[in-house]
Amino acid sequence: MPGGLPGERNTMKDTLILKDGTVIGLEAGASLGALQVLSADKASMVSTWDKLTRDNLSSVQVKNGDGMAVGNYSGLLLVSETSVVQEDGLVLTTYCLRQKTELEQIKERLASVEETTDILTMDALTGGEAV
Repeated sequence: MPGGLPGERNTMKDTLILKDGTVIGLEAGASLGALQVLSADKASMVSTWDKLTRDNLSSVQVKNGDGMAVGNYSGLLLVSETSVVQEDGLVLTTYCLRQKTELEQIKERLASVEETTDILTMDALTGGEAV
């Protein structure tokens, strides 16, 4: 599990579950703005970071250590990440996520409508798809 460490005790952590099913173990997850993940090294931290794409953040669930869903979110954005290499070489990363604003959601919908309109206009001008 990204965020999990080789040989670590099997303690139940809160988890962040991304749209693609990736499960990320959380050290602390008091809020979306301060989710902490402990990684074995820089490479595993970057691997976790790379999973926090717009698509994967479009549908996210947070589960507590007992596996119960405590939050379902849609339309999240990664605002920032801050990593600290600890004395033992482990990397503690704090990810700051937030929900998209209403304006950001409207802009995305508008862009989607414009794209659809462009496609339909081209189809009309060219006589549709060739068979």
